[in-house]
Amino acid sequence: MASRTPSPTADRVERTSAADRGATGERPRRRLSVDERREQLIAVALELFSRRPPEEVSIDDIAAAAGASRPLVYHYFPGKQAIYEESLRRAGQELSARFEEPMEGPLSERLYRVMGRYLDFVHSHGPGFAALLRGGSVAASAGTSAVIDEVRRAAHDQILAHLALPTPSPGLRLAVRAWIANAEITSLEWLSERSVPLEDLQLHLVQEFVAALTLTAAREPELAAELAGFFADERPDGPTGRLVRDLAGLFAVPGLPEAVTALATATGAEADPRATEGGAGTAVE
Repeated sequence: MASRTPSPTADRVERTSAADRGATGERPRRRLSVDERREQLIAVALELFSRRPPEEVSIDDIAAAAGASRPLVYHYFPGKQAIYEESLRRAGQELSARFEEPMEGPLSERLYRVMGRYLDFVHSHGPGFAALLRGGSVAASAGTSAVIDEVRRAAHDQILAHLALPTPSPGLRLAVRAWIANAEITSLEWLSERSVPLEDLQLHLVQEFVAALTLTAAREPELAAELAGFFADERPDGPTGRLVRDLAGLFAVPGLPEAVTALATATGAEADPRATEGGAGTAVE
């Protein structure tokens, strides 16, 4: 770990820079404290890593952007990997905070605001984080993976908190984790193609969550009982209301209502695929 006390070399570098500015008539800038300089380097590095994959950013790039020398950067960080991991940790904290939302109003509208902040972050920090999340970055390490995992846990816990269920089932937890993974994959694909407006992607991801929640409730009676309350709080012009109207519109497709009704009302052997597993032998038994 680097010392928090500036070295004589680093001190000379900063004094020389101040003297040079004075000689050229420029107004000398206030010397940064140890903590201020470290925070500045992290902020500059995060900006560079946000715009370019980490393997394309060098210590010289960070030093130049910070108006510092290469030795000064090395005084605060032992190498590029260390400053990358610290920058990512800060970004992870910011991203985790974007999942925090007051527990007021319809559930899908809360999630819509959360996803707006999430996608804004993805848009602002695209190249560097895309490289990491895709697993193709040479800067990926146990430290960087731990940061990403922490963001996923924060998202998972926040969403379950909004559902406000006393004991979320394993099936529901799995559905939430799967949706978070899908949101990552979808947003990264959007970064590479940008084929749809960001607002459309925001709505799409929220509606996918509502669909996943509904499907899970179809398999879990206790969650199904809670689902009525969720839908009762939703508004017609919200994400869930718009999804329900879109699904209802499918029933205008010729033949679809009859096909769905036939599946929903099937009984006996037709409703239970296991009844046909034994073939004719099962019927004899």
